[in-house]
Amino acid sequence: MTTVLLSLGSNVQPRRYLHAAVAALAERFGAVVVSPSYRTAAVGFEGPAFLNNAVMLQTDMPLQELDDWLHALEDAHGRDRTGPRFSDRTLDVDVVFYGNLVVEGPGHLRIPRPELKHAFVLKPLADIAPDFVDPVSGLTLAALWRAHRQHDEVFETVELAPDAD
Repeated sequence: MTTVLLSLGSNVQPRRYLHAAVAALAERFGAVVVSPSYRTAAVGFEGPAFLNNAVMLQTDMPLQELDDWLHALEDAHGRDRTGPRFSDRTLDVDVVFYGNLVVEGPGHLRIPRPELKHAFVLKPLADIAPDFVDPVSGLTLAALWRAHRQHDEVFETVELAPDAD
């Protein structure tokens, strides 16, 4: 089994869509560890704030199959891929780590995800997997978070609910 760390985000009915995504992940993969959800400003465009969280799971599903499954999950929850890359979204689920693999393609697949540099990805991951070692830097997620420029900021935590927003 491989340890997989996912980053989830939404700024369109985010409590509803993140709740639904976590439920679908638990149904498919069994026990999952879920971080708190944090409200953060949109990055790369002007838009409503996002809710972001992270999920850790164990799977024997190959990476490409997992990535395809996650894209189908996004699509099932109204993800629109026709607009600009940085835009509003119902659901964004990215594989940030897949065990200790380092992947540069094909296509969009990058492991670890470059977005790891953002607090909205790193903080929730460090919350649930502080001892996980980034295979590129050799540092734990806790160490990466402690070194992050936003480490001392306070982030608003938001409870997820199926019928919220």
